[in-house]
Amino acid sequence: MQDSNSALEQLFATDGPLSTRLEQFSPRHEQVAMAKAVAAAVLSDETLVVEAGTGIGKTLGYLIPVLQLGKRALISTGTRALQDQLFQRDLPLAVAAVDQPIRAALLKGRGNYLCHYRLERTLEAGRFETRQTADLLQRLRIWAGRTHSGDLADFPDEAVPGRVQPMVTSTADNCLNQDCPFYSDCFVMKARREAQDADVVVVNHHLLMADWAIREGGFGEVLPSVDVHVLDEAHQLPEIAGRFFGMVLSGRQLSDLGRDVRLEQLREAGDAGHLADLASELERASADLRLALGDDCRDAWARLPRESNAPQAALDLLAVIYALVQALEPQAPRGTGLESCYRRMQAVHADLQRFLHGGDADADADYVRWVETVGTGYRLRLTPLDVAGPFTAGRARNPGSWIFTSATLSVRDQFDHFTNRLGLQDAQTCRFDSPFDYRSNALLYVPDGIPTPSEAGFIDAYLDRALEVLKISGGRAFMLFTSHRALQMAAQRLRAERVEPLLVQGDANPQRLLDQFRERGNAVLLGTQSFWEGVDVRGPALSCVMIDRLPFGSPGDPVLQARIDWFREQGRNPFADLQLPDAVISLRQGVGRLIRGPEDRGLLVVGDHRLLTKSYGRVFRESLPPVPLTRDPAAVADFFS
Repeated sequence: MQDSNSALEQLFATDGPLSTRLEQFSPRHEQVAMAKAVAAAVLSDETLVVEAGTGIGKTLGYLIPVLQLGKRALISTGTRALQDQLFQRDLPLAVAAVDQPIRAALLKGRGNYLCHYRLERTLEAGRFETRQTADLLQRLRIWAGRTHSGDLADFPDEAVPGRVQPMVTSTADNCLNQDCPFYSDCFVMKARREAQDADVVVVNHHLLMADWAIREGGFGEVLPSVDVHVLDEAHQLPEIAGRFFGMVLSGRQLSDLGRDVRLEQLREAGDAGHLADLASELERASADLRLALGDDCRDAWARLPRESNAPQAALDLLAVIYALVQALEPQAPRGTGLESCYRRMQAVHADLQRFLHGGDADADADYVRWVETVGTGYRLRLTPLDVAGPFTAGRARNPGSWIFTSATLSVRDQFDHFTNRLGLQDAQTCRFDSPFDYRSNALLYVPDGIPTPSEAGFIDAYLDRALEVLKISGGRAFMLFTSHRALQMAAQRLRAERVEPLLVQGDANPQRLLDQFRERGNAVLLGTQSFWEGVDVRGPALSCVMIDRLPFGSPGDPVLQARIDWFREQGRNPFADLQLPDAVISLRQGVGRLIRGPEDRGLLVVGDHRLLTKSYGRVFRESLPPVPLTRDPAAVADFFS
């Protein structure tokens, strides 16, 4: 261990290999200490939970020791964007620094890769909404013959629209696997083979959890066996795990299945026109359910209004699906496409049957049954109340060392909330504070005279104070909101006040909004959850982060309400043990957008006086960086002067 620590100190030294490869590199004792803690956990096959504050250099803090020790590793992070950044920027730098031959692979979910079979079937059907779609599909076919990866993110002409992606990508449901005529050229299988041969595999949490869910169902694994598992942005894991350890049935899923039934019937059973008729009935029944659910629905299934037609519409949908199962059974032997549709129809029938009537009553008692509508679509969900059990089982199937890291894992310097949610009672924990000088370079402003968020007039009073700050700061601000409704009210008010340049989430894709924000230098950007984390804007273009209210989960959220009831049944305090720590970690993520570099200065505005007036406000304040506090607008003016 001593030799390993000495080697790490040299790698991070002023005259070490990183200093010649990283512009403006300077040794940070917190980064070296983190690297040593990671190395110790790797060498002893332990579980480590490590919080690394902004500016420590967290990514290199785990990459360097893992690579230096020569261990086979799987690195998982929160999003595809972060995954690409790690693979294309951070990993090559670390590999060059340790100067060892290392094979690395990037692996994404199958929905990111072009599927030859799906593309050809779509072109063969020849029914396209627009000429532009037909042209795009032809260009994708040409590109398919040239690309090495098949990753749609690498398609050079344009981003492939969301409505087109299902036409040219596969899902776990519709993939034909070894029965596919294009199996030998499959981009998904090629990426998986490269991952199996690699020393370091970079994935994202969604793929990791999907892999675990597949194994739990008794199917083969997607990801390779490794010595070390590093889960970056680990604060996201409890929610992501909940999605994959449950069940979801969507209108999009049924629409795709109906479309595939028609395509395969034309190819493999031209005389079975009743299949196409039933596929149309499926789409109508699914549309009827969406209509019955109404817009902006997000509720427990059992709490839908008594006058709602949704329960009957769901039963009608179940009947149509069963009719398709019956009709597909004798046709399935006629071709691999129809056989796949039959298998998928059986699966969605079982899922909808379980959702409506329950499967294993004892097992389903630990799930919340709920529904949401998004745009023209809907999702029926079974979500586990607790993911610690299945998460522990997933780790048990993957022995080795486990590193969980993020800038926001603790509440008041304690990790109990995070470790309990994932069943990590055996974990070692450590914290490394940000090296940035928050006391000198940041100020927390909690304006006076704003009502409590639940009171009438809150948003108007908050925006009055926010506009005053924007005049002082000259824009250069993120305004982060806990709801889309508040964001839209703010956008309307700021447009009326002629605040410019004004960038609003939803007016363009998030990356384009960020690019414009950086280019303008004095813009105001309004955002919700998409901009609370994973966003890095350095320099004076972002000098103010405003948060309207403490980010407690909505009490009307069906999953949160079910978990609150579950905590009470266990004799636990749901506010202290669930709602408060979740809100603290969310607030810490939002605050983390402000100071991204040693030269950054910035103002943090929180429009919720409960931060100071409620007893639990102390928990929030003691979990934030050591930022001076003021309620005086004159102090804000002095700060910017």
